[in-house]
Amino acid sequence: MNNSVLKGSLLVALGASSYGMLTTFVKMAYAEGYTSYEITFSQMILGLFGLIIINLLFVKGKKKAPTEPKLKSILKLMAAGTSLGLTSIFYYISVRYIPVSIGIVMLMQSVWLGVVLEAIIARKKPGRNKIIAVIAILVGTVLSTNIFLDSIQLDWRGIAWGLLAAISYTVTIYSSNTVANQLHSLRRSLWMMLGGTVIVSIISAPFLLEQFNLQIFQKWGLILALFGTILPPILFTKGMPKINVGLGAIISSIELPVAVLMAYILLSEVINLQQWIGIIIILIAVVVMNVPRFNRNLE
Repeated sequence: MNNSVLKGSLLVALGASSYGMLTTFVKMAYAEGYTSYEITFSQMILGLFGLIIINLLFVKGKKKAPTEPKLKSILKLMAAGTSLGLTSIFYYISVRYIPVSIGIVMLMQSVWLGVVLEAIIARKKPGRNKIIAVIAILVGTVLSTNIFLDSIQLDWRGIAWGLLAAISYTVTIYSSNTVANQLHSLRRSLWMMLGGTVIVSIISAPFLLEQFNLQIFQKWGLILALFGTILPPILFTKGMPKINVGLGAIISSIELPVAVLMAYILLSEVINLQQWIGIIIILIAVVVMNVPRFNRNLE
């Protein structure tokens, strides 16, 4: 059990890290004049094609391959996958109205939302260590975004979209842990991606008819698809069943320090002492949260 939890935690951490890289890439795409709908649509379409190819290469040829999914399971996964697409749309729109640092803070509300969701579903009060870890992560999140040192006038539209992104992100984590677990993880990722692509296409269509630069596919589409829609769902659907929703939400908070480091490396953004302290607090909280859970066999 311990090895299984460790493996699941690592996979979820890698998936969240992929998401963390997106913020910098999206910001660079915005700087070149692309819209949030162009970015999201290209990311989902290429991600869907990528998962189709991966499924054809690695699922069909396997010995003892799992049975083909029934229609009910497919529909459930597609419905769950809509949260994947909505998270991208909500988050990308959010950072149009507020700084990226604040947008990440809003997205990280999925930490406590995931713990609350787990408590409601399991009808069990979170343990003391989990509560302390969540508080520590939230404190570290605030510090690492540098909001106390920056003069910022918040646009409530960005806050609202950011909260919607956090709620949708929480649903994605929950769905990765619970929906159609009997199916191959790559199959589950594919059907969830299809659901996400459908909802993104429906929402983006009116805006893309007015403006759509096909160069987005060549310039940023593949990068965004790889780190935003191919790797994360594969890693989440493979790793989340080995852990639980609350722990998954906490581990996913590693997305924040990754995003800050990416901005530092690729955008040359300055990271001050306060931000480093915040990042360290988050990482320590993740470690502290995981070690006792391993010892207790996930309680």
